[in-house]
Amino acid sequence: MTRYILDTDHLSLHQRGHESLKARLFVIPPEQISITIITVEELIRGRLAQVRRAITPDDRIKAYHWLAVTFDYIFDFNILKYSSQAESYFQSLLEKKIRIGTQDLKIAAIALSQNAVLVTRNLRHFEQISSLKLEDWSAYTI
Repeated sequence: MTRYILDTDHLSLHQRGHESLKARLFVIPPEQISITIITVEELIRGRLAQVRRAITPDDRIKAYHWLAVTFDYIFDFNILKYSSQAESYFQSLLEKKIRIGTQDLKIAAIALSQNAVLVTRNLRHFEQISSLKLEDWSAYTI
């Protein structure tokens, strides 16, 4: 059974109801779809930044609303933890001086530790990691 990990960009597309991504997800059993704890961190940091920037009462209400919606949304997914095996892959990737962001390296490390396919639109960066299996479902057609 192949495990697929949605990168943050695909999760954001899913939240916005991206049609071709919804079509692809429809044919994959839900137990094969996961997100990483790194993606959870990125989403929550973004929502918390909105809360901190909220100045007016309406802004605060909206910011807290979207924070709650985000929590509800992410807990519909299997969330992959950052394990000691992922940390080993991460350290190995750091030693190779691959020129992509630290968060992306951590997501890649989790995907490698799970022998999973990373589903992302950011192929240009992730292709620098030769052992990483990648797919882009944003342009999927049935």
